[in-house]
Amino acid sequence: MAQHSAAVSTGTSPGSSPGGDVGDRPGVRAANSKPAASERVLTVRDLGVEIRRGDRVVRPVSGVSLDLHRGETLGIVGETGSGKSMTGLAIMGMLPAGGRVTSGSIDLSGTELVGLPGPQYRAIRGNDIAMVFQDSLTALNPTRRIGDQVAEPARLHLGLSRRAARRRAEEMLALVGIPRPAERMDDHPHQLSGGMRQRVMIAMALVCEPRVVIADEPTTALDVTIQAEILDLLDDLRARLGMAMILVTHDMGVIARHADRVGVMYAGGLAETGPTAALFDRTRHRYTQALLASIPSLTHDRGEELFSIGGAPPDLSAEQVGCGFAARCAAASAQCRTQRPPVVTEGDHAFACWHPAAGPLERVPVRIAESAPAVTTPTGTETARLRAVDLHREYPAGHRGWLGPRRTVRAVSGVSLEVAAGETYGLVGESGCGKSSLGRMLVALDQPTSGEVVFEGRSVTTMRPRELGAHRARLQMMFQDSSAALDPRMRIGAALREPLAIQGIGTRAERTARARELLHDVGLPAAVLERFPHELSGGQRQRVALARALALDPTVLVADEPVSALDVSIRSQVLNLMRRIQRDRGLSSVVVSHDLAVVRYLADRVGVMYLGKIVETGPTERVYAASAHPYTAGLLAAVPEAVPSAPELPVPTVDRVRGELPSPLDPPSGCRFRTRCPLATELCAQVEPALADVLAPDGARHQVACHFPLQPSTPAVAQKDGGS
Repeated sequence: MAQHSAAVSTGTSPGSSPGGDVGDRPGVRAANSKPAASERVLTVRDLGVEIRRGDRVVRPVSGVSLDLHRGETLGIVGETGSGKSMTGLAIMGMLPAGGRVTSGSIDLSGTELVGLPGPQYRAIRGNDIAMVFQDSLTALNPTRRIGDQVAEPARLHLGLSRRAARRRAEEMLALVGIPRPAERMDDHPHQLSGGMRQRVMIAMALVCEPRVVIADEPTTALDVTIQAEILDLLDDLRARLGMAMILVTHDMGVIARHADRVGVMYAGGLAETGPTAALFDRTRHRYTQALLASIPSLTHDRGEELFSIGGAPPDLSAEQVGCGFAARCAAASAQCRTQRPPVVTEGDHAFACWHPAAGPLERVPVRIAESAPAVTTPTGTETARLRAVDLHREYPAGHRGWLGPRRTVRAVSGVSLEVAAGETYGLVGESGCGKSSLGRMLVALDQPTSGEVVFEGRSVTTMRPRELGAHRARLQMMFQDSSAALDPRMRIGAALREPLAIQGIGTRAERTARARELLHDVGLPAAVLERFPHELSGGQRQRVALARALALDPTVLVADEPVSALDVSIRSQVLNLMRRIQRDRGLSSVVVSHDLAVVRYLADRVGVMYLGKIVETGPTERVYAASAHPYTAGLLAAVPEAVPSAPELPVPTVDRVRGELPSPLDPPSGCRFRTRCPLATELCAQVEPALADVLAPDGARHQVACHFPLQPSTPAVAQKDGGS
């Protein structure tokens, strides 16, 4: 990949009408009308950035050029380390310690930002150009009230009094959809949900109505339902306030739905730029083509392996020779490895590739071999390897006030399920619905408040510690954050030998041999044994975490968000690996995820959780194709598909889920989903629905807990008697 780039040209987008009422508020610019599409607000030319760390110099951005016009959203997409966020930070003048702009120009409406003195840059930052950061919890000051934090830019840049600034902050909180903004002004960040904190971040960024907003992965840590609301909010505010936006993300589905134009970054440079529809339909760069092909979708054939990009991005501290993508490109030639490709322009579509593609990747599907016995959906306890029976998990949450009653978090409330030998069961739902708490109870890492877990006919819940220790070898968990799960002071070889040593299995030499075998099984070389976790990429660490979970030959594996922190290309590799290992070993797996496409690919059956309860369960294909619960249908409707202007999934009478998840400290009466359900009536508030069989034409066991299901159902049965 060349360290060259194509200039991103304008695209038109809807804007607010001239003379809107926003301009009448104190301290707000009067000119809020949507200008002509040709008004350029940001011009970046041949931008280069380096970061010095001791003797090591990393060049995360090289030769990036782009144009941004008012009212336009430019999406910048690519893998971790491609230079997306560093480009945004360079524009903001917020490079990390040791970082500096080494070349190029950044022009903001006629003002050159490169080399601008600090005081002048600070006068522009937050006023004319602002940023919405990825992690609102760390970006917000935990010791200050949110009202003061939103008001601060208005006082600094607009010169408003304390009272006027607070009034302006309250208006902005209302504008971004914070309920009861006057009451929330005095809250601290930890008192808000993730979605509400992100709305506060947007209010801070927009309080001075900047010309340009850079949104750096603004929804990465959010559920799909909240993600959709935040992105729609940004679109609406962009149009109403006539600002331009750079949307930095790794999610091609978000780009397809929300960007007018796209810049695909790789190895610090722009590989391809163009209008969104043109880039998706007439893909020219081989990296863009591979990136689009590796995205799991809700329509992917579960019998086919996911496409994945082999290898890893180049080391940006080394000198780049030729095309940076050559080592991973199936079409690469000797020329690609020795010469940087020039930028080729086709109208407003530009790319730098010696062997350009002619559209999306057309590949021969790779069918997944079915060597293991076919899974039979359990219909009785005698066929289940793992059973959960009426599980409850409650956590004390202190008192309400000094003398108030003790409060309890009801994380899991009456969940029953069964997993057969060789079967994968998926658990989906929003953050805070109890998925991870349930997963920890299934492998005996947490004790239920009531109910029991039965493994191979024996109750794990009532086992004594010594007996449980012997069974624990066959019940393993793959944790979400492999960086935190692996001891940073322990080499990978020692980490893989440790479970064997604890169980007293083999000599040291035999344990080392077993560690090598495990690395081979997960596609890693034996040399990894001598490395520390920080020396591995995210995908490699996740493979090591899987290898460690498999060290004791478990028969049940619970994977908690196994790929949520990985890039799309690495994610496909790990998902294919998990399918292969599950098939070859006959594992019973429980996959916990908020990513519905991931669960659809991995799971034979799925359970949809909401506020501690399973509200729908059944064969994955059936639940996804004919959702019976409004919550399931709403989740599916919120998933952004990587197709520009793609229609919403067909969901009968139900839009995507909106609003915030209620607190598990005080769940709603009756149906817990009723406060967000468009079909709710008084009955839903008074009577809690039990799981009932859905009338499936193929006879598959499909159950839903809803008074007004979207599919015909039989009379309800108690969940504890049939929640599988």
